[in-house]
Amino acid sequence: MLGETKKAFILGAGLGTRLRPMTENLPKPLVPVGNKPLITYAFDHLKADLGISEFLINTHHCPEAYGETFPEACYDDAPLILRHESTLLDTAGGIDNIRDWLPGTESFVVYNGDILTDMPLREAWEKHKESGDLVTLILRSTGDELRVGFDPDTGQVVDLRGALQPDWPHRFQFTGIYFVSPAFLKFIRPGKIESVVLPFLEAIRAGEAVGGIVVDEGHWSDLGDRESYLDAQKVLSGEFPRYGDRSLGERISSDAKVSASAEIDAVSAIGSDAEIGEGVTIKESVIWSGASVEKGAVLNRVVVRGGQTATGNLEKCDL
Repeated sequence: MLGETKKAFILGAGLGTRLRPMTENLPKPLVPVGNKPLITYAFDHLKADLGISEFLINTHHCPEAYGETFPEACYDDAPLILRHESTLLDTAGGIDNIRDWLPGTESFVVYNGDILTDMPLREAWEKHKESGDLVTLILRSTGDELRVGFDPDTGQVVDLRGALQPDWPHRFQFTGIYFVSPAFLKFIRPGKIESVVLPFLEAIRAGEAVGGIVVDEGHWSDLGDRESYLDAQKVLSGEFPRYGDRSLGERISSDAKVSASAEIDAVSAIGSDAEIGEGVTIKESVIWSGASVEKGAVLNRVVVRGGQTATGNLEKCDL
């Protein structure tokens, strides 16, 4: 077996504007999915598939929430290091900001903190190590944003966002997961706030190898908006995750107070200390920890945040 990577950089500094009001007082990677913070699925995935033993998360919006969620600064036995960005540095700037933490001669993983996936990564990681590519992007054949030009014959990325070869016929979805060798860091300009796409393009222009690997197995979704957030609850009621049920939280928390007359479908999630009144009907909804639903309320695709109370007939709204 090829050498294990030990470190993963989880991107957690985004503002999550499309998920407001859910992200008004919470970073998007900490929103509850199946009664667990979304980011913990990334931790479980990377620990199971790649043996990651240390995570660094960049923070910006509501940074104190990370410390409150992980007061011991660890997840299971893996240390969690927080690196605050008082000014958002974007993805390339975020990598530049953690140079001192990166492994000197070993490739590392970058993983978007707002995705939910159980794609198998081991084979892709081993191919990255064998290839010598500066970067390996994990791709999907289908998706809403087929913006990566990829040559399946050579295994190389030839275009991003139409900047180099806009007429390239083979387009793929970038998953937000990529493997980075230390040699790529020469393309990241110190102190520059910019997307990592720009260094990717610069490396391709320079004739360097920017690879891609298509992984269509397993589930992948980007929890960018409320509809995808609610749909994620459906994913958890299926065969997700591939890497073991231990990473699933309780769909209805044992600490919730739920009336015996309440009707809750098999998709909805009820958080700890939530209160669900008599005669309530809940469908495809998420009731956060500390929220309440009053007697007789009917909820359909509703999110009720902690401290909020749902009353009456509600559909497709956030409280």
